[in-house]
Amino acid sequence: MEWLNVLGKTPPPDEYLTPEQVLHLRSILVEQATSLLDAGKQAVTDLTTVREVDPDDLDLAATESSREFSLRLVDRERRMTSKIQHALERIDEGTYGTCEVCGAAIMYRRLVARPVATQCIDCKTEAEQLERPKTRAL
Repeated sequence: MEWLNVLGKTPPPDEYLTPEQVLHLRSILVEQATSLLDAGKQAVTDLTTVREVDPDDLDLAATESSREFSLRLVDRERRMTSKIQHALERIDEGTYGTCEVCGAAIMYRRLVARPVATQCIDCKTEAEQLERPKTRAL
């Protein structure tokens, strides 16, 4: 695998991922994708199973609430699966572990904690601070 060389320079070995680390992170991503797909299949089965008619309005409300919660979870899992696919594509392209904003290395510990990370901790922190609504002093 050929790794990204910034400005034609060879990156310091302690900053960028080793091939072994990339393989480890790939296995984590594949495991997460498999788990999400299995959970998604089960959720679809649960949602499409014909249920008996609920005897009263309270039971019907509880069933609908549970169904809506399940649908939100399925949507969340779908978005995560998309992020995992993007990370696997970046591994194949040789750009995994590089911040999409500034080009700096994303540390291995961060990627172990969040293998779908696309930004270094500094860029992500800055983005989160910009996303937060400004609170006014009372």
